[in-house]
Amino acid sequence: MADTVGAAARNAWALTFGEGIEAPVRTPSTVLLRQPHRLLRRYDLDPGGPQPVDDTPVLLIPPLAAPASCFDLSPDQSLVRFLLDIGRRPYLVDYGEIGYADRRMGFQDWIHDILPEAIGRVSADRDGTPVDVIGWSLGGIFALLTAAADAALPIRSITAVGAPMDYSRVSGVPQVRVLARLDRGRAMSAMIRLTGGIPAQMTRIGYRATSWDRELRRPLFVASNLANADRLARMEVIDRFQNEMPGYPGRFYDQLWRRFVLANDIGKGVVKLGSEPIRLSEVTAPVLLIGGPSDVIAPAAAVERGLRTLTGAREVRYETAPGSHLGILIERDTTWCHIDKFLRDQS
Repeated sequence: MADTVGAAARNAWALTFGEGIEAPVRTPSTVLLRQPHRLLRRYDLDPGGPQPVDDTPVLLIPPLAAPASCFDLSPDQSLVRFLLDIGRRPYLVDYGEIGYADRRMGFQDWIHDILPEAIGRVSADRDGTPVDVIGWSLGGIFALLTAAADAALPIRSITAVGAPMDYSRVSGVPQVRVLARLDRGRAMSAMIRLTGGIPAQMTRIGYRATSWDRELRRPLFVASNLANADRLARMEVIDRFQNEMPGYPGRFYDQLWRRFVLANDIGKGVVKLGSEPIRLSEVTAPVLLIGGPSDVIAPAAAVERGLRTLTGAREVRYETAPGSHLGILIERDTTWCHIDKFLRDQS
């Protein structure tokens, strides 16, 4: 009893006045490129660990409005460490903070500049070997649109986890469209231009709103697990992830609002971002889509739509995994197994 009370007291202090239950532990990496919105990391294999399966690098692509740490939350919730454990060579592109000064950045900055450069540098770091690309949420959309826009990029395969390929199937979007018809979406566009985008604080509030049940249960969870440091540490990892979310640039979010939410270009397979529409049918690399039946941000039905729009890919697989939008990314027994098998089949 004394030990339990003591542990509960220490944990309570750490959560309120202290520095937390556990400090974040990141996988060691080497920075290959350090420039605004395109920091590139390489995670090196442990000389005493598993030998590489093949020399193909794996580039991890995060979405906007989420920290790049989504791929490396903690030692046991890290896709980076899993890839290292199975003998893969992971790399990560990190966009860093997004602020008002970045309000003119749009989809084109990622599709035609940031990501092609990252893919090219990763390939060059492995002597020109084609790259396996893995994107989460909008990062998966980025990967697919980047491949569709430039067929010459050295891409061997694409995995999109929780990537909404049809916004008409995203929760709340049909209702939002009905309201937007009143002014053709002008009020939202005007607000975006005025604020220069969606501030980080609004992004964090919006993400928490999608998991309102977790937020409601949090006080009870803390109270009932106050003596269990391991469970509190896992909760703290998610809290830290939410608190690190950056915002959206103005131009980017206006494009997301008009071309994806209102027009559903992605669901039709042709995204109109400039003078040259980007067609998903131009993607030729094998694609793995992973959706979550319990995901309220990118429902499984929205992800599955890619089976009908990625008509030029040599292969398109669709798999499911349990958990929330973030949960499916860190699902070891399903998502990571699907990724492992898909990458082995490409080898």
